[in-house]
Amino acid sequence: MDKFKALVVDDEASVCEAVKAILETLNIDVTTTTSSEKGVGILGNHSFDLIISDLKMPKMDGLELYERVKDLAPDSIFMIITAFGTIPSAVEAIKQGIYDYIPKPFTPDEVRIPVRRALERKGLERENIALRTQIEARYSFRSIIGNSPEMHEVFRIMRHAASSESTVLITGESGTGKELVARAVHSNSVRAKRKFVTVNCGAIPENLIESELFGHAKGSFTGAIADKKGLVEEADRGTLFLDEVGELSPPLQVKLLRVLQDGGFLRVGDTQPRTVDVRVIAATNRDLKKAIADKLFREDLFYRLNVIPIELPPLRARKDDIPLLVAHLIEKHRGKAAEKNIQGIAKEAVQALLSYHFPGNVRELENSLEYSIAFTAGPEISRDDLPPYILDERKPGGDAQKIPLMPLKDAKAQFERNIIIAALVEAGGNISEAARLLKIHRQNLQQKIHLLEINMDSITTH
Repeated sequence: MDKFKALVVDDEASVCEAVKAILETLNIDVTTTTSSEKGVGILGNHSFDLIISDLKMPKMDGLELYERVKDLAPDSIFMIITAFGTIPSAVEAIKQGIYDYIPKPFTPDEVRIPVRRALERKGLERENIALRTQIEARYSFRSIIGNSPEMHEVFRIMRHAASSESTVLITGESGTGKELVARAVHSNSVRAKRKFVTVNCGAIPENLIESELFGHAKGSFTGAIADKKGLVEEADRGTLFLDEVGELSPPLQVKLLRVLQDGGFLRVGDTQPRTVDVRVIAATNRDLKKAIADKLFREDLFYRLNVIPIELPPLRARKDDIPLLVAHLIEKHRGKAAEKNIQGIAKEAVQALLSYHFPGNVRELENSLEYSIAFTAGPEISRDDLPPYILDERKPGGDAQKIPLMPLKDAKAQFERNIIIAALVEAGGNISEAARLLKIHRQNLQQKIHLLEINMDSITTH
């Protein structure tokens, strides 16, 4: 982090030099002046984290200088030096916004202690600004990679969604980047400085999700030892992202519908109605129209959610974006193997990626490149560094002419093997999650992994 910078203003040169000597022991870069007017001129050309000024000075006193500082350097922390007789004035100045005062005469610690406290606050401000900048960059539209016509259409709709307060429904296969799109819409909306609260509707157990969403009242069930605010309330004045919204049960769909209609809801076990102001963005990889036909999803809720629909194309439908994505993801992850000095990827490796069907979409591509970065000797990722299943010529979605004839029993086993691999990739190697995606028991999946000789090392780098 850059050194902190301080400006010291006092009409006594000896005081300026004394304060400067103390501040330099804290590794602060110090500028001094004995004139308030010159101090104003310096502030017009330079920025400072901290300004320390004498309270009583000719022509322009410390309070008058502070009024100028509020316009010239509003982010600077302002402190005053005051003689014992003017401490009441210093206290009054603090009420006006001045950070603290240093008594005159002062000991080194009487300068160091308030200055350390002030710069700790300034350091936190710097960190928050840096973090906010990183978040804004990560979730800007530029962070979503794609130059295909399909993605240009996605960007067009995202821009309209970001300038609107309407509900958004993002659809697409797993791994297409639905949460990234939701965050980008939020980060470019009028609610950007408010909370973005994520709820994975498919990951929370059925008996807990109502309490998680809407909160509960004390004593409403065993273990409810206090009132609890739900995630809907946490998102008040911000954005609520409902991932896997198609997994909500019919009773919860009714409660969500009321939130969308008028912002109203009840905590579990409570009788007091509450209201929130939230912008809802929902996402699903399910076919909600089919779910409506099967009586699993409410049609009125679908139309409330589907005000601005954003459909994300699968990676296989925008293969021209793969080289761009590959370059971006290598840049993103090569720091994990800095000693290899990875500079890029061989053309043969890119061609192999282009030939693969990527059932897990961008997430699977990212996992594949993380694997390759872990296994390559560098400085270039070769075709042989790619996960073995990507190089398997019998992968589903490949050219049918290249698939060798085999007994139907073997073909079925190969198909099952590829589907399981796709689920494991989608789940990041988590067998329980993959079993949920495949709708089979975990023990059953483990047995199939063993029987089909699936190498888990080729699925994930973990």
